[in-house]
Order: sequence, then C-alpha cells, then structure tokens
Amino acid sequence: MSFQVVSDPRARSAARHGLTRAAARGRTATLSTLAAAACGLVMTACGGQNSPGAASSASIGACVTAQLKISIIDTGALAGQAGGYLTFTNDSRTTCRMSGWPVVIALTATGRATRLQRLQSTMFGAWHYTAPPPVVTLRPGDSAYAVVAADDQSTGGTRCPAPYVRLRVSPPGDSENVTISAWLPGAVSYLPSCTSADGSPTAGTSTITTLSSLPH
Repeated sequence: MSFQVVSDPRARSAARHGLTRAAARGRTATLSTLAAAACGLVMTACGGQNSPGAASSASIGACVTAQLKISIIDTGALAGQAGGYLTFTNDSRTTCRMSGWPVVIALTATGRATRLQRLQSTMFGAWHYTAPPPVVTLRPGDSAYAVVAADDQSTGGTRCPAPYVRLRVSPPGDSENVTISAWLPGAVSYLPSCTSADGSPTAGTSTITTLSSLPH
C-alpha cells in the first residue's frame, strides 16, 4: 500500500474535504441500504397476512339447526292477521350468519302439513321485503327473527279450517328442523289456517331480519 504526501496546505484542505464528502456518501449509501432491507423485511412480513376483518368475515358459515334455539315471541293479532316473531338464537360458541327465508311447515292436530308461503309484506310486524335480503351475523347469544303471520278471518264469511298447532322450522339452507308449538299467547289462539279467496293458505313467513327492523 502506498501513501501520498501532500505538502500544499490548500491541497491538504481539498483532500480533507474530498475525504469528508466520500465518507458522507458512504454513510448515506449504507443507511439507504439498511432502510431498503428493513422495508423489505416489513413488506415480506405484512404480505403473508390477510386483513383480520376480511379473514374473519370469510370464515363465518351459515347457521344450522343444531346451533340454534328456535322459539316464537311477540305474538298477537293485528289488522286482520295473527302471528308472531320466530326467534333464532345462536346457542353455540361459534359465530354464524343467516339470510333469506326459513322453511316453516305448519301442522294441524290431525297432521295435515302446509308449507308456509314466502311473504313479500305483512301487516303484522309492518314488514316489507327488500332485495337482497339482509345478512344477519349472530355471535353466541345473538338472535335473528322472521315474522310468521296468517289471516285470522276467511273471505266470504266462511269459517277457517282447524288451526295449525305446531310449526316445523328450518333455518335458511339447512334441511334439519325443530318442531315448536304454534300457540300465540298474545292472540289467545293457535296460528290460523284461514284461506284467501282462491282457496290458498294465507299463512306465511318473512325473510330473516333484525328485531330493530320490527315493531316490538
């Protein structure tokens, strides 16, 4: 290795300035390299993770009968209809979702079965269909609702057939079911099986909704 001896003071000053600039450039390059490396590590770590909200939302499955407690509440008679609110309470430890129409089969005392129609609106509960139907997320202990209602008077002055005494209920998308009483304490009657002018049953059910969207 050889060394250069500088005798001129101005040359020595220029040399010192040159070394200082070179050292500064070296430090800047080193810091830039370290910053880029750190940024690369952060991007690599973050790139392997999904948004917690998106991940949790995507992992929530549909509620099934086995994890629900199903009952009927807020029963009564109003504006020519009798009915109540089917309540679907998440009785499990897992969050789930509900959307669309439940399947409700109404049974008379003799066993005659009638599938409740899908209502588009009902005076009972002041419910009206909106598209698409809401998706209700149920954490453990939360509940979703569906209106069940039927005309309590037949057209033409004829008497209604024997009422429905039981309801066989399945949540949307599940073939399993539970059977509950069709007794409506608020109306002091079972769910009526009255028919319309064309002879079709008037009993029906709304889509799944929230209690806040229904009068109670």
